[in-house]
Amino acid sequence: MTRGLAEPHQIRIHTAARSMIPAEELQTRFTYHDPKVSQIKAYQDIRDKAHELAQMFAQLCPESRELALAHTNLEQSVMWANAAIARRS
Repeated sequence: MTRGLAEPHQIRIHTAARSMIPAEELQTRFTYHDPKVSQIKAYQDIRDKAHELAQMFAQLCPESRELALAHTNLEQSVMWANAAIARRS
C-alpha cells in the first residue's frame, strides 16, 4: 500500500441520498435556467452597477493583488445575484 492512500474498502462514497441538501434544491442549482424577458432588465442593471464600481476601484486603487481580488469578488457577486434571479424568480 502506498503511504497516505486508503484501502479500497475504506473509501467512503457520499451519495445524494446522504446529502444535507434536498434533491429539489440540487436540481435547481444544477439546471440551466433560460432567461425570462422579465429578468433581462434586472440582469443588465446589476451588471451596469457592478461595472461602475469596478471602474471606481480601478481609478482609486493601485494595481495590486488586492485590486485583482476586489474585481474578482465583484464579478462573483454579480454571478451570484444573477443566479438568485435565474433560480428564484
